[in-house]
Amino acid sequence: MKAFVAGATGETGRRIVQELVKRQIPVRALVRNLEKAREILPAEAELVVGDVLKPESLSAALADSTVLLCATGASPSFDPTGPYKVDFEGTKNLVDAAKANGIEHFVFVSSLCVSKLLHPLNLFWLILVWKKQAEDYIKNSGLAYTIVRPGGLKNEDNTYPVVMSAADTLFDGSIPRQKVAQVCVEALFQAASRNKVVEIVAKAEAPEKSWDQLFASAT
Repeated sequence: MKAFVAGATGETGRRIVQELVKRQIPVRALVRNLEKAREILPAEAELVVGDVLKPESLSAALADSTVLLCATGASPSFDPTGPYKVDFEGTKNLVDAAKANGIEHFVFVSSLCVSKLLHPLNLFWLILVWKKQAEDYIKNSGLAYTIVRPGGLKNEDNTYPVVMSAADTLFDGSIPRQKVAQVCVEALFQAASRNKVVEIVAKAEAPEKSWDQLFASAT
């Protein structure tokens, strides 16, 4: 297995890279700025320059990767096309490159409540709408996929157990980014994660479950 991470210098992406390195999985990290990436990412990660909005850069960047984890996301800005370009077009470009390069498993970090049009987050240039469009493109691509929809993202980790559920069944709650990264990497090893949307939060009162129990229960 060789993992390719898009959005590798973002808050969630960098934790995915760290988790892959911790598990001794070779990783190629797609970055736009090498200097910034060297400051943020583990030395073990192979850095490759590219941009999800420049599809011509992606095939060479993927090289011999066998799995792809996408943690890209539009940054808050005054550009109304940001979420459309990054969350939809960028993901679409990655999916097309993944198909052309024979990627075996595509893991996509989406968001809770993407199916709720009237959600407040859609005030940010319809960000959830475009994430949902990206999900649909992945589902229809023919690639083996896992779509991970986390609740509110926290930079600080905690010891709360992960709660995992099927699509459109969790509508509130939060989760540390570190746990999101663990779920994404674990999805690569769990047969029950294939071709599935999972929603995740972390709750203090939740029972502890193994990864295989969590993925198997999210149906």
